Amino acid sequence: MIIVASARALMQRTLPLRQFRVSVCEFHVGQALDLDRTLGRWSGLGYEPVSVVESPGQFSHRGGILDIFPPADPLPVRVELFGNRIESLRCFDPATQRSQERVESVTVTPAREALPRHGPRVADRVAAQLLCDQPADVCAELEEHHQGLVSATPFPGIEFYLPYFYTSPATLLDYLPPEALVVVDDPQELADIWAGLEEDAVDLRAAAEEAGTLPSEYPLPYVTWDEWAERMIDRPALTLGHGEGDTTSRLADCFIPGPRFGGQLKPVLEHIRTAQAGGGRVIVASQQARRLAELWGSEQDYVSPLDELRQLPQSPLTFVQGSLAEGWILRGADLGQAFAYLHLLTDAEIFGWRRPEPRRPARRRKVAPESFFSDLTPGDFVVHVEYGIGIFRGLVTRAMEGVEREYLQVEYGGSDRLYVPIHQADRLSRYIGAGDRPPRLNRLGTTTWQMLKKRAKKAAEDVARELLQLYTARELVAGHAFDPDTPWQAELEAAFPYFETEDQLSAIVDVKADMEKPKPMDRLICGDVGYGKTEVALRAAFKAVMGGKQVAVLVPTTVLAQQHYATFRRRLAPFPVEVEMLSRFRSRAEQRKILEKLLASQVDIVIGTHRLLQKDVAFADLGLLIVDEEQRFGVTHKERLKQMRTEVDVLTMTATPIPRTLYMALTGVRDISTIETPPEERLPVTTYMGEYDAQLVRRAILRELERGGQVFYVHNRVQTIETIRRRLERLVPEAVFAVAHGQMREADRSAERSRRSLERAMLSFVA
Repeated sequence: MIIVASARALMQRTLPLRQFRVSVCEFHVGQALDLDRTLGRWSGLGYEPVSVVESPGQFSHRGGILDIFPPADPLPVRVELFGNRIESLRCFDPATQRSQERVESVTVTPAREALPRHGPRVADRVAAQLLCDQPADVCAELEEHHQGLVSATPFPGIEFYLPYFYTSPATLLDYLPPEALVVVDDPQELADIWAGLEEDAVDLRAAAEEAGTLPSEYPLPYVTWDEWAERMIDRPALTLGHGEGDTTSRLADCFIPGPRFGGQLKPVLEHIRTAQAGGGRVIVASQQARRLAELWGSEQDYVSPLDELRQLPQSPLTFVQGSLAEGWILRGADLGQAFAYLHLLTDAEIFGWRRPEPRRPARRRKVAPESFFSDLTPGDFVVHVEYGIGIFRGLVTRAMEGVEREYLQVEYGGSDRLYVPIHQADRLSRYIGAGDRPPRLNRLGTTTWQMLKKRAKKAAEDVARELLQLYTARELVAGHAFDPDTPWQAELEAAFPYFETEDQLSAIVDVKADMEKPKPMDRLICGDVGYGKTEVALRAAFKAVMGGKQVAVLVPTTVLAQQHYATFRRRLAPFPVEVEMLSRFRSRAEQRKILEKLLASQVDIVIGTHRLLQKDVAFADLGLLIVDEEQRFGVTHKERLKQMRTEVDVLTMTATPIPRTLYMALTGVRDISTIETPPEERLPVTTYMGEYDAQLVRRAILRELERGGQVFYVHNRVQTIETIRRRLERLVPEAVFAVAHGQMREADRSAERSRRSLERAMLSFVA
């Protein structure tokens, strides 16, 4: 096993190894179980009792079934009891709660570093040192924690008291066997990082002491650099440095960085041939190794992932399925073979990126599908098909003709009440309206609702007639049938720097199949933000261009247009595809030139806002229209889209389809592909709530900046937003701040300048 750890992880104190070992418990099929003792032990190990187990560190108990999710396991385990013995152990999916494969045993490890079972032992010590001379609000929170310690109940933040739990807390180093080799990469840089982390921790402690939320000289939960170096004295270690004349430097002299090809495969092939002609050996380590081998006609040189380097075949060219950070050329070393040098090529050199390895492929799953309708709760607005809009007031029991029955109670205007029998509940539905303004309640006994229904029916018939004409015309019009994929399309897909999800691949297959049919495509791609809709659109656009057609990508905002433009330019750079953008960020002269090139077939893909729908925009041979978030376009723009739909293939992408679009897709008028599978490594959004704390805000912003991220700070008043900006600039002088809001016209004196200022602020943020 190889463990890679950062300085922050190495310096952190944790549960002593001896305590960890005595806390681990094993369960196997057929074992006798003391239920109360087991549940108490799990709670003492830091597991949280819940009704449904969904996250690591939780357990539940329902009759003869126990569910537990050990933090070290990829899936939770379901323990089924027969009497007091374990009848079966099964893994289960926390999203669907469905049981999966059987296992013979399960190892339950501690769920926390500060074990709650030790809480009563340290509670008095904590009370003596922390519950004196503290502000009232701090004392209240500490008292809650003290009660949790006394009752051995886990609570959020229990690790804060780790220094009180153990006299000699351990570090990650203590968990390694004595003979384990520790490789220290650049000890000087590691020491500098360590010192910076120590300084930050001391500053935070000083600020908390000054604010009165922490007692003086509270023990810090980490080991210093000197302590860590002392623990390393008797351990076998390999130090990698940059000193002159050391082993690392001499070895580094033999390695030369390889050339970069930026996704252009022809120069890669030429480089390989040149290397082979010069007596060199080439190993291509790529996540796209099989595709690359097929493209280059060297499939016989492909090998699957290897456990050891000695398994590599001794051939001049080898494709290996794998992921490495970067490649190199090795010269001047004894290679043990009749090769002048060895060249390792990776995705970093070939494509300019390295595809991340999937961390837990077994846990890849679809998200639980959301229901379009949720249960009604009292106070919700509802619509009765015969009586109109009212307020749902809940279930009531009424006696009718001597028989008690349950009814849905609905309140109407004028305090009228309607009691709907349970068996007629299908005549009620949740009210769905535009905007946040509550609807006007109808009154029983009036004709208002019937008149509204007549007008709505006529409008629906008009829309249905128009749609019927539109889609009848689409069925009758002979569209362009695109040819099957070309080798260049295989190259484009091989250069995708992520693993496609199952839904993504399914959507791509659907779109390509539609494009190869002799009738115009009209497909809706529905998926959450970040689920990979853009890649589906990009591959469809490339297929259209390979078929000699032009592509228009229509987006609702200039910021989104800029983002799509950058993505398309980057992904299509290795191919002879001309991509342009039409938006307000282009000058009149630039727009005029782009329009001329469009008409002259000198632009293959144009990305733009509603500017693409204006009458002066003409294409030489438009074959595909891609619409991103169609619901955000106005009525006039949609009329223009309707005209275009009868002539070309249309691909619509959305995360939130409007009801009419969704209905048309579900009833088969439009084809639909859904992307419900989240991308690999996508993490859930975690929300924390609490009172404003300036130091907490500073720490959160700095932590995000240190990892190379960005921060949105949301304020609810335009009038005071500049004051907040100045406060943040004083609080975090290391950061660069910009302000964006919807009333910037007041500062810019015109709506147009306001719009541009807002757009430029957002562009500078996302660029």
